[in-house]
Amino acid sequence: MLSAIIAGCDGWEDIEFFAKARLDFFRTHLPFKNGIPSDDTLRRFFRYLDPKIFEACFVEWVKSFQINFQSKVIAIDGKTERRSFDGDSAPLHLVSAYASEVGLVLGQEKVSEKSNEITAIPKLLDILDLEGAIVTIDAMGCQYSIAEKIIEKKADYLLALKGNQSSLHDDVKLAFEHPVKTSNYEVFEEVDKGHGRFEIRTCKATSDIDWLRNSHPQWKMLNSIAEIESKRKIKGVTTCEKRYYISSLRAVPTMILSGVRQHWGIENSLHWVLDVSFGSDQSRIRKGNAPQNIAIIRKCALNLLQQVKKNWTSTSPRLSIRRARKAAGWDSNFMNIVLSTKF
Repeated sequence: MLSAIIAGCDGWEDIEFFAKARLDFFRTHLPFKNGIPSDDTLRRFFRYLDPKIFEACFVEWVKSFQINFQSKVIAIDGKTERRSFDGDSAPLHLVSAYASEVGLVLGQEKVSEKSNEITAIPKLLDILDLEGAIVTIDAMGCQYSIAEKIIEKKADYLLALKGNQSSLHDDVKLAFEHPVKTSNYEVFEEVDKGHGRFEIRTCKATSDIDWLRNSHPQWKMLNSIAEIESKRKIKGVTTCEKRYYISSLRAVPTMILSGVRQHWGIENSLHWVLDVSFGSDQSRIRKGNAPQNIAIIRKCALNLLQQVKKNWTSTSPRLSIRRARKAAGWDSNFMNIVLSTKF
């Protein structure tokens, strides 16, 4: 299954056809005395496989890489597999943890149909090793119970603020609109341009927030607040947006801006790749536990392909995830490179 998904197969029939066509290759790894299982066998197996146990195996596999996450950003965000609905059941919605700098999916948690990401995020945090990391979450996950869980895991939090924490958001916004003269504000600015876009990002941060801790005592280890202003000029049109954040980090604007930018990267490096390169939104695997289990295998494949792409030194064309999947389907040697990738 892993090899077939790496090679670009999308459905049960594709997987059976690929495996039969490449049976000689698979027999260099395992005997397959009875040949390749049928698409119906694969379908039934993954519908009944317990996804919680499978996810636990995935997390242990990732932990075996023994990657040091000290001061590295772990972004947590949700994505819906849009065509995974079956009858009256809602489509599968998963919250994933992604180590942006390393390019590694660390784990996933299903969001219950009768709940939301707020209940799924703590369960995901429970299964991860986060010590020393910086955990970033968008406004949906800006809850003091989640912040407390992150601190318990010996990590730092960097949480976006919006209307779901209206009084805290308003207080932080006011602190930047009308700063107290005795407060110290650190400022960092960076300029980014390319593809017809010119953008200036300015991060202001302060740790002089005793007044905020007193008025919101439920937020554990609240050490800084930040404002990030983005001014963009695209095709002569200028826009300006301000966003606000709370963090257990000290007020170091370079670190805070880097953490926020890496969190945005989960959309491009994980969700977008799963959708565009793996076709996750178009997949019609939808019955039983199969969508959740196949999502795990896609993330296994992506973890391996991301590392191959990162270490690609050939003089041949630049290696994209899509091109790497094709190469693995065409070339057994390349498939072996992917399967034997070290982290």
